[in-house]
Amino acid sequence: MQPSSDQDRAKWAAGVGAIETYVHDGMKLGLGSGTTSHWFVRALGKAVADGLDVVGVPTSTATRDLAMEVGVPLTTLAEAVRLDLTIDGADEIDHEGAMIKGGGACLLWERIVADASDRMVAVVDDSKVVPALGAFPLPIEVIPYEWESTKRSIARLLDKLGHPAAELALRTRDGAPVVTDSGNYLIDAHLKSIADPLAIDAQLNWIPGVVENGLFTGIADEMVVGRADGTYDVRDCGNAPTARPSTTPRGDR
Repeated sequence: MQPSSDQDRAKWAAGVGAIETYVHDGMKLGLGSGTTSHWFVRALGKAVADGLDVVGVPTSTATRDLAMEVGVPLTTLAEAVRLDLTIDGADEIDHEGAMIKGGGACLLWERIVADASDRMVAVVDDSKVVPALGAFPLPIEVIPYEWESTKRSIARLLDKLGHPAAELALRTRDGAPVVTDSGNYLIDAHLKSIADPLAIDAQLNWIPGVVENGLFTGIADEMVVGRADGTYDVRDCGNAPTARPSTTPRGDR
């Protein structure tokens, strides 16, 4: 499968750039989810076919299936224990490296795999880099039990954090709730512009019923930004602040 649109060509360039810049024999990799990450996995499959020796841990069943299709060897965190690097996409990323993730409904597994990695690199096309987060709705993963009550609690917190009357929509497909790989629902918060992503990321998960949210602050060490002409550049975001502690070196920020 080859990229056919300018945006897909930019995503392919970001994926190839990440492999050229970071990946080498013997690495244990976290394999991200979403369209840009899947172009990276396809490029990784080509590199494996050419002799690259790596193993990957997928962040979704869709990524697992794609990796198996293109020949990327897989393992688990139970076997690998720690990963050298996770390469994953973003729905939005600001210039410091804070991201909104979860448009593909994989945010919980993506967070688990990133936290088990010594380094995380975001791969994005140039349209995903924004001055401020929030135009893309913020995904919030919640358990199905009494999710309407959880939604009301989310609304109250967002009101306190400067987002009164935020539109909160249960994500559906074909008239039924979208169910994540972990069996949960997603509430998409339409915030338009997020002035303080650290505050929201730090507090949302304290609400009973909230499993995870899609604000990934202080997680990406670098970003690889691809363009339609096949070029890419690498940007450092290792000094970006994080909203919560981590077992990785990123937790020292």
